[in-house]
Amino acid sequence: MRQRRSMFHRSIFRADPNGDPDINTTPLIDVMLVMLVMFIITIPPPTHSVDVTLPADGVGIPVADENRVTIDTADVIRWNNEAVDLAELGMLVKQAADRPEPAAILLEPDARARYLRVDEAIGAIRRNGGSKLAFPGIRQYAGLI
Repeated sequence: MRQRRSMFHRSIFRADPNGDPDINTTPLIDVMLVMLVMFIITIPPPTHSVDVTLPADGVGIPVADENRVTIDTADVIRWNNEAVDLAELGMLVKQAADRPEPAAILLEPDARARYLRVDEAIGAIRRNGGSKLAFPGIRQYAGLI
């Protein structure tokens, strides 16, 4: 025996009284997109910093008009062929930048040097005012890319 359906049931299923209801997902998608946008807006921007303690006294390595900074495959940073660490590099760059005519810094990493070490050196140069930075040997990398 067939049961009699209520008026509510008939109002929901106007086209086909025996059919299944279709759920409208548009409001659900709208709410999810709004929540996604709000989540993206409220995320704080990532900050990247490398804390470097620079020595207070002057470094005994001279600063020329053109200074070559090289990085070899063993992660050794050299300033005009003299090995320095990141703190000394920062101090030398600061001395080069404080001159009346800032000295040029020619960064020549070895083709197989680690990217992290090159990035640290570039960061130390930029943080300490190295505005005249050049990459003179860039053509040597053409075959590696």
